[in-house]
Amino acid sequence: MNKPSTTRRLISYALVYKFRIIGALLILCCAVSAELAGPYITKTIIDQHLSVGASQISSVLKLLGLYMGLLLIASICNYTQAYLFQSTALQIIKNMRMDLMGHIQRIALRYFDNTPIGQVVSRIANDTEAVRDLFMSFMATFVVSTMQLIGIFVALFILDWHLAVYCLVLPPIFVLIMKIHLKYSKVFITIMRARLSDMNAMINESIVVMPIIQAFRREKVTLDEFEVLNQDRYVNQLKQFRVFSLSSRNIVGTIGSLVTAMVIWYFGRESLQAVISFGVFYAFIDYLGRVFQPIIGIFDQLTNAQRAFVSADKVFAIMDMEGQDVEKTDKVSRPEGIVKFDQVTFAYKEGENVLKQISFEARKGETIALVGHTGSGKSSIMNLLLGFYEPNEGSITIDGQDIRSMSKQALRKHMGIVLQDPFLFAGDIKFNVSLYNEEISLDRVKSALKDVGAASFIEQLPNGYDEQVVERGSTLSSGQRQLISFARALAFDPSILILDEATASIDSETEGLIQQALKVVSEGRTTLVIAHRLSTIRDADQILVLHRGEIAERGNHEALMALGGRYAKMYQLQKGESAMVG
Repeated sequence: MNKPSTTRRLISYALVYKFRIIGALLILCCAVSAELAGPYITKTIIDQHLSVGASQISSVLKLLGLYMGLLLIASICNYTQAYLFQSTALQIIKNMRMDLMGHIQRIALRYFDNTPIGQVVSRIANDTEAVRDLFMSFMATFVVSTMQLIGIFVALFILDWHLAVYCLVLPPIFVLIMKIHLKYSKVFITIMRARLSDMNAMINESIVVMPIIQAFRREKVTLDEFEVLNQDRYVNQLKQFRVFSLSSRNIVGTIGSLVTAMVIWYFGRESLQAVISFGVFYAFIDYLGRVFQPIIGIFDQLTNAQRAFVSADKVFAIMDMEGQDVEKTDKVSRPEGIVKFDQVTFAYKEGENVLKQISFEARKGETIALVGHTGSGKSSIMNLLLGFYEPNEGSITIDGQDIRSMSKQALRKHMGIVLQDPFLFAGDIKFNVSLYNEEISLDRVKSALKDVGAASFIEQLPNGYDEQVVERGSTLSSGQRQLISFARALAFDPSILILDEATASIDSETEGLIQQALKVVSEGRTTLVIAHRLSTIRDADQILVLHRGEIAERGNHEALMALGGRYAKMYQLQKGESAMVG
């Protein structure tokens, strides 16, 4: 099915507020009528009263009073219509930004694996702002200018229809100029928006990896790479300005001067043949001069309009991506937590399987450990279990139900996860544990932190549980961040607990605290552990040794050591390294 055009989709957002827009248009009509009545009143004063003499002074004063009253009405109407248009535009963009942010939550994780974070941020922040300019600047200017042009040409025909007919050639000329302008400048604006997105992506990446850049002395190279993008945007922006300068005020002003000269010549010729009204001459020149201001206003906003349409295309491209609805989980019952992988095969890229025929079962209360070298498929198993990806072959079930038949929210409601690189949000410590979940009380937060052994260092902080941490928790040590992340998982009381290298960044003392806590929290829960330190999984009910996407060995610690295979060699190697360090 064909997707609606960008223009139609933008209009659909505006139609939500059609009554406000219609009201603003009616008020605009009043403002334009009041403004355009001025020259006609002046024409009447000149032709019908000033030439007669002082006896008409009272009539002149009345007309002047009417003129001033109309100016006041026009001022009030212009303020009202501008406020309605601008506030409506802000509301439209607020809705669009919320729709985009909401849809991003629904997009599959695979998109974020292949897209720089800076580009996504650019869509939400910069591109929606550019669309805002379309509604707030160009649309308002276009509507106002169009209404003014219609009113001006009506007035010109009332004054002298013969000359007004000749003036009708102006709109087609300006439309042609605008088409040429749009054709040449669109190429440059598209490149400019793309480079801005690339620059945002690079800035974001540079900030995230700044320690690496500085440690490996890559500052100059990074700056050079940024300069290439910046220079390309600068060059295309200059080209776009060149097109704009040639086709906007410059050419409009030239045409305006020529047409004004033609009108003066026309009235001068008429004056030689018959007596003409000076008031009509004055009013015609006044109205004609007003024709070019709306045209210039539209030209001035064409760049914003093009930038907005390019940005809108990018925004709608994301919103057209397939996503899954975020469903409510109020009525989702707590599962037993029996996890089963049955002949699961999976590939991130077609033809490059990272998991091959994986089968195992984890029962309630059991701890299953996954070990293996980097790239063996450990994290892929967790990604599949969490529903971030779907297997190419085979099935994954929880309590006998295929997870593909479950909503992602229902699947994850009773899962807890602790990652190797724990993420803390900007906020206080108690928020980072509860994540504003109303079901998690402060007592429950403190209990979870106590169970993982974090209460001792938190209570020593100046503000205790109200201590603020910056984004990613860089003011805390890696071990402290991991403990808080661990407490977050426990506070949600999951049926299935996933530990992804959760002890890799923790010192021996902290590891002992977590091992003690695990014995308590694993009771009655299905626990899956991706293990880097094999010493932490000696008590696991089952250990799966992965090699190149396949289960090479399985069994408990004693059985695998007796087997003398891959696991035994890895364990002895780590034990030897620990002894050497000791």
